[in-house]
Parts: sequence; C-alpha cells; structure tokens
Amino acid sequence: MDVTEVRKLDAYLKRTFGNSKIRVVPRPKKDDSAEVYIGEEFIGVLFVDDEDDDRSYQFQMAILEDDLADQED
Repeated sequence: MDVTEVRKLDAYLKRTFGNSKIRVVPRPKKDDSAEVYIGEEFIGVLFVDDEDDDRSYQFQMAILEDDLADQED
C-alpha cells in the first residue's frame, strides 16, 4: 500500500465508523497490509486483495475471550 492508499483507507474508516480516532498505519517491511488503531490501541490489520484484477481490502480483527470478560458488569 502506498501513502495515498493508506490515507484513503484512513478517511474511509473514520467516515464509516464515525470515529476520528481511527488510524491506518503502514506496516514496516510489508506492502500488502496496514495496521489499524483506535487512539493508541491496535485493533486489527487491513490486507490488500488483488485477485482477479479487482483490488479490494480485508479487515481482520481478533477479539480475545479476556477482552469479552472485561465487559461483563
């Protein structure tokens, strides 16, 4: 992903989720993905999918069982 692509994805996610704290950050030594943060907290990875000459993006976010336990009040 180049800088322009990262900026477009950053703006798209901010607009889509209504959250200005979302940040898309290029990954060091990787050109097929970028990291996604809310503030300083890492939340997932965006991967480029170039199959069939139709560029798209996959967002992968892991949710740990411990994270869910913190929400039980």
